[in-house]
Amino acid sequence: MKLLLTDSGIKNPSLHAALVDLLGKPIAESNALCIPTAGYGAPDADPGGPWRFISGQSPCPMTELGWRSVGVLELTALPSIEKARWVSWVQEADVLLVNGGDALYLCHWMRESGLADLLPSLPETVYVGLSAGSMVMTPRVGEDFVGWKPPTGGDSALGVVDFSIFPHLDHPACPENTMAAAERWAARIAGPAYAIDEQTAIKVTDGAVEVISEGRWKRF
Repeated sequence: MKLLLTDSGIKNPSLHAALVDLLGKPIAESNALCIPTAGYGAPDADPGGPWRFISGQSPCPMTELGWRSVGVLELTALPSIEKARWVSWVQEADVLLVNGGDALYLCHWMRESGLADLLPSLPETVYVGLSAGSMVMTPRVGEDFVGWKPPTGGDSALGVVDFSIFPHLDHPACPENTMAAAERWAARIAGPAYAIDEQTAIKVTDGAVEVISEGRWKRF
């Protein structure tokens, strides 16, 4: 897949341009599926969070960018739906918009639903992650970001990319997410890692990694 792993959605012109580049066509000509699932898994989750994400009322621009169409793909529902039906919905989408919340809860349901197994067969689909929606694609989220605990334990995610992500760097709503905290987190992660703020995303195309930023970030 072509990945745009954001901290807080499409927050600035540089990120918008990166998204259009990955799509290869205007947003107004592209069909999106949004995946709200992670928004239900965080310890402080409430039903308003997924609604704000789906309806474009959140401060993290994703669904409200002017797509030709937007549908909702709730991963917890997929095991009860005929697989051929929902697979066709995913295959017909140009982009998957994946909500934030709890990365390990999202990882669990990406596996349980079968979506994780489908992703490698979608080379032209663009995946846009928001916070946990980005972290789920990494090898590990780190103990600092374990909220919902998977049945298998640990902090392993999907490992689609080979680096980990420390999100919300220096964000007022996350005062604990300082650069010093990111450095301590990175020291415990076995592998490359990035700390990114809300004006930053990591673009991955054919294995090539590029940081797109109008803010602050650091590679460890």
